Amino acid sequence: MTTHQHRETKSSTGADRETVVVVGKESVGKSELVSSLTGDRPTSGNFRGTTVRSERYATADYEFVDTPGIVLDQDTEATRDALSQVAEDETVLLVVPATDIDSDLGALLPLVDGHLGAVVVTFWDKVEATDETRRDLETLSADIGVPIVPVDARNVSRPIADGGTESVGTDADYGVTDDFSRIVRALEQPGIFPEEATREIGRRIEPPESVFEWPYVGPAVSIALLLFPAAIAVWFANTLAGELDPIVGAAFEPLVAWAATFPEPLATMLTNEYGFLSMGPFLFVWAGPTMLVFAVVLGVYTNTGLVTRMTVSLHPTMRRVGLTGRDLVRVVMGFGCNVPAVINTRSCSDCTRCTTISAISFGSACSYQFPATLAVFAAVGMWWLVGPYLLVLAVTTLIYVAVIAPPEARQSHTVIDRRTFLNWPDPRAVAREAWSALREFVVKALPVFVLITFVAALLDEGGVIDALGGVLGPVMGVFNLPAEAALTVVLASVRKDGIALLTEGGTATALSPLEVLVAVYLAGVLLPCLVTAFAVAREVSTRWALKMMARQAIAAVGFSIAIAWLGWGLLRLV
Repeated sequence: MTTHQHRETKSSTGADRETVVVVGKESVGKSELVSSLTGDRPTSGNFRGTTVRSERYATADYEFVDTPGIVLDQDTEATRDALSQVAEDETVLLVVPATDIDSDLGALLPLVDGHLGAVVVTFWDKVEATDETRRDLETLSADIGVPIVPVDARNVSRPIADGGTESVGTDADYGVTDDFSRIVRALEQPGIFPEEATREIGRRIEPPESVFEWPYVGPAVSIALLLFPAAIAVWFANTLAGELDPIVGAAFEPLVAWAATFPEPLATMLTNEYGFLSMGPFLFVWAGPTMLVFAVVLGVYTNTGLVTRMTVSLHPTMRRVGLTGRDLVRVVMGFGCNVPAVINTRSCSDCTRCTTISAISFGSACSYQFPATLAVFAAVGMWWLVGPYLLVLAVTTLIYVAVIAPPEARQSHTVIDRRTFLNWPDPRAVAREAWSALREFVVKALPVFVLITFVAALLDEGGVIDALGGVLGPVMGVFNLPAEAALTVVLASVRKDGIALLTEGGTATALSPLEVLVAVYLAGVLLPCLVTAFAVAREVSTRWALKMMARQAIAAVGFSIAIAWLGWGLLRLV
């Protein structure tokens, strides 16, 4: 039975969907293309057990597997691993930009050599569609032996019967007039990819320069944009969260009172000071909104092309400490939630992935840690400490990364081989990004958080947490902190929202600004929370996660001592 006959059999029986693996470099519009084709929200997972994390979009006839964008050699190997598992009767959809077709085909054709497939050329709206450009594509299609379909990935036209409109610049040469039908026809009649193309289009369209390419100005603008979500989170906490917290807390009181009638130990796990229902207001007022702020803003950056411009701009600086510009974006993503940030390191270079994970664990103040820190600053009337806190966190994280990064991570190589076009954000694409982050938060982080609240509540009921705080109390003197701060450090090492415990009993109000800064810093970076630790163990290994935690604890202790005593010395001089 031929491949085409096999496809017809599957389609007519409706037994399952045809799998289409979507492959292309980063920022070529793969996700926008697939989402436009399917109109569906993605589901996430590994591709058949490989190290490649994919987004899956389904229609009645097809399941599109959107693999990560290829940037580095290591990413190419990961994608090659996924492609090696593509069945003979499955299709590879190769996505290349109209602005640089020859370069992308030259890099990607060796990966898909021998596979069935078709090519979609995105950014067709950036090309003046003439008879000559169409003939160029027809000639190239004949040369490589696979269908080629040009589209604007952000505006894929559909059949008029489906409520769509015909796309600009298409004609009967392609058999149909709308983008959707032309792509479906290409998938139904794929060719076999060769190892290379013998002909070239011979043109490259370079996106216009922007401030991101200016020396000194570009990195400064990039850093400001990366800090923007944190600024929004601070504004939200300062203007809304503080007022909403008691209102939401009061709304939870009847639920807490009802749960208190449950049999033990369930009642304790739900209603204890560290129980899930007791922490409900914090989750909905502080943690959830902070996570969504970062998800939406980073979604805008990704969809508009800003994130690629920022990574290119920051790469030369970050390479000196052993990271790439792309790695830094993942570290900032961790401020929303560490779990999706750690998972997204799968598309990092092999030589920087573990360093990036360490940076996320150490320096990414997640949607539990950062709001809890803001709550402490608000409680003691020291909002101005947000700036020094973020500065200290950033500087110490960079120093920590520079020390632990392997030598090969500092070798200079290009992060991405071209600039991207800047576009206005597509609300649907931004919503997809936010949905993906929310899904990871709910599915991966929240269940572990619930488990931790149960364990913490039982430990507190048994007096274990107080006992640990009492044992570690004298140690706080090393950090120039009172013994009462020990309990905050202990609980924050399990759950980052434990930092808010510093406001209980008036502990924080009796501290100086320097002591508050040291206390929240030490509690935040001493160890990753258990949610992050579990995620790291799943992604790398339990042994490596334990090694990372030990190394992080040593660094956190050293930095905290330095901040406490150097700060104290400077204050005495002043």
